[in-house]
Amino acid sequence: MVWVVAQIIDLQMKCDLRDVYGKISFSRQNIGNAPYTKEAPMALQYKAIFFDRDETLTTFNPAKRLWLHDRIEEWSGKPYRLTYEEMMDLFAKAGRPATGIKTVEAEITFWKSYYPLLLEHLGVREKVEERGQILFEELWCNNDRILFEEVVEVMTYFKDRGFKIGIISDTFPSLQMTLEQLDLGQFIDSYTCADVVGASKPDPLIFNTALDSLGVTAEESLFVDDYDVEADGARDLGFTSFCIRRKGDGNRPWDIQSMREIVDYVEKKK
Repeated sequence: MVWVVAQIIDLQMKCDLRDVYGKISFSRQNIGNAPYTKEAPMALQYKAIFFDRDETLTTFNPAKRLWLHDRIEEWSGKPYRLTYEEMMDLFAKAGRPATGIKTVEAEITFWKSYYPLLLEHLGVREKVEERGQILFEELWCNNDRILFEEVVEVMTYFKDRGFKIGIISDTFPSLQMTLEQLDLGQFIDSYTCADVVGASKPDPLIFNTALDSLGVTAEESLFVDDYDVEADGARDLGFTSFCIRRKGDGNRPWDIQSMREIVDYVEKKK
């Protein structure tokens, strides 16, 4: 049975949900002081792999980003600029609960409230409600994400070898919809999102919720994320955890540039 435990549309930056939940600010210093070396028990039999979504499996569709910026400039006469603080303030005004949005239906209601507020904030004065609906229909779960090129190949490798596959993402309840639209549903056994759980990575609660959904332990699981603090948080709990740095700027033992390197790692452990 597929667990749906959850999208956040990337308007200009990735929303950091740790602030939304009022959690403490995690850093590498307060999630574990042990040095990280690229070693794992040789006899360990991995049973599951968990993936982050944003900038790990998918990235925001650049065509949609361009469309959004063009519409805002056309309607307001000004370039589209929105700071993180401004976005979070608009989220609150649109009625986003401090504990997170729990259902897709509630998420739809939220975005339909958010977009008109966004337009007003950016100086749009005419047809605000109508144009807000246009933004919603164009940007919400509508070809807004694209896959990185190795994703299907890597997921196929693990699925064919009997691995359970889960997603752990700091996002909204439409998580499952966004990945099924990209034909990844055939690979994925569980979806765990921060809004539904009420905690974001690297809080142990969201990781443990994902582990429980697949009936595995951290020591039996691989994990990959594009944010080092979240990858380190998983490793601190016992995952064999990788941080993907697609620009090739990683210099730590568990940093990788492609998810194919996880396949190479597993093959070498046989």
